[in-house]
Amino acid sequence: MTAEATISTTSVTDAIDVRGLRIRNRIWIAPMCQYSVMAYDGVPTDWHRVHYGALAAGGTGLLVVEATAIAPEGRITRQDTGLWNDAQVEAWRPIVDFAHGQGAAIGVQLNHAGAKASTYAGFGRDGDARGSVPIEAGGWQTVSASDEAILGLAAPRALTVDEIDGIVAAFVAAAHRAVDAGFDLVEVHAAHGYLLHQFLSPLTNRRTDAYGGDLAGRARLLLEVVAAIRAELPELPIILRMSATDWTEGGLDAEQSATVAAWACEAGADLVDASSGGAVLADIPVGPGYQVHLAERIGEEGVPVSAVGLIETAEQADAVVRAGVDAVRVGRAALRDPFLPIRWARELGADVDWHPPQYARAY
Repeated sequence: MTAEATISTTSVTDAIDVRGLRIRNRIWIAPMCQYSVMAYDGVPTDWHRVHYGALAAGGTGLLVVEATAIAPEGRITRQDTGLWNDAQVEAWRPIVDFAHGQGAAIGVQLNHAGAKASTYAGFGRDGDARGSVPIEAGGWQTVSASDEAILGLAAPRALTVDEIDGIVAAFVAAAHRAVDAGFDLVEVHAAHGYLLHQFLSPLTNRRTDAYGGDLAGRARLLLEVVAAIRAELPELPIILRMSATDWTEGGLDAEQSATVAAWACEAGADLVDASSGGAVLADIPVGPGYQVHLAERIGEEGVPVSAVGLIETAEQADAVVRAGVDAVRVGRAALRDPFLPIRWARELGADVDWHPPQYARAY
């Protein structure tokens, strides 16, 4: 087969359907923590309304908001957003409504930070402090697959099986609240060293029960979360974000992750986003598109997949999609320019109408 024969005619500016959700293009905004809830109550603020409003108006097909805790003890920092109560639902609703008004689909990343919870944000109300927040200073006992400390943080407590059932239930309850707030989809966060990744990686999971041991055991919690959300919300699109490699000998690798991704789709996930790292210190070869190969490997299993990681130009993004990846996700580049999707479409010569009419004179 020639190289030309393997190139798709699908462009990054083309629409895509995910479980009946029409998304206007394949340039998606990756979730990026803002750590900006200064009241420590998980309720999004004016910062979130302006920040996400700008990204929605900038032409993205799908905007997924930051890691949002399923429970207070699941927060990475006390300044995280949440979806564990009705006040948070009400505060998310106008943000979601505005995004829809700009033509963007919008989702929320549901997370439990596990052993990486109860940390200082490093700015705002937390000042410049780093590391774990002591219990006497407002922190809490963290939990994980095992009781070993990671990344120099306070040692967690290993979850019991009954508590694991509670984690699954909390993910499902948060998904229901996401639907109540109007979000179009949920993203289950199993990447970057947070709780579901802590279970999945052999570097952080030392359990000997049904939630540890071989790959199937380590993946069990992740799959139970996906399956439980799917059972209760059969029409809701679900994305799974995975760290597809730990970049460390003996850790999670692309082959194992491709297997888990296929299992996750069987359990009810619609698309897998392939990120990497975060559970242990590692020598990561960061560079343009450095994680694209992970998405491509997962895609070989017939799994719809998005790629993320220093995708910085229109040509690069379009080439990734034309090579078979379903969508690209941008983060830092969109922080520099919230209107990046519109700019990329123009650079690629696409005739699109994603810009707000108020800004039409600029184009």
